[in-house]
Amino acid sequence: MTISLQFCNVTVNDVDESIAFYRDAIGLEVLNNVESGGFRWVTLGNDSQPGSKIVLSEPHAGRSKADGDALQELVTKGAMPPLVFSSDEVDAAFERAQATGAEVLQEPIDQGWGPRDCAFRDPSGNMVRISQAA
Repeated sequence: MTISLQFCNVTVNDVDESIAFYRDAIGLEVLNNVESGGFRWVTLGNDSQPGSKIVLSEPHAGRSKADGDALQELVTKGAMPPLVFSSDEVDAAFERAQATGAEVLQEPIDQGWGPRDCAFRDPSGNMVRISQAA
C-alpha cells in the first residue's frame, strides 16, 4: 500500500493575484479551475510531479460566514502555516521568484539542520519556502 499527498489547500485573499504568484514566481501550472456559488477553487501543480499540487481558494469558499471570517483574520495577519516546496536548484528558484517582484523574506542560505532554503510571501501574506536538500 502506498499513500501520498494529492494536494494542499492554500487560503488566499485574491485567487487571480495568487494564481499569478504561484504560476510566475514559483513555476506551477493551472491544472483545474472549479467555480461554485460565486467562489473558485484553482488547482496548480506540475503534471510531471504527482502530489505537488495546491488548491487556492478564498476564506469564505465552502465555509460558514463565522469560519470564513476567522480564517480571513488569520490570513490577513500572516498567521497561516508556511507552504514549503522543494527544488533541486534553490538559487535558480529564488532568482525566478525575485524577478517577479515577490516579497523576499529570506535569501538562500544553508541551514544548520541540512537544507539550503529561501522564503517569500505570497500576495495574501502566506509564507512560501523553497528548500533544497543538502
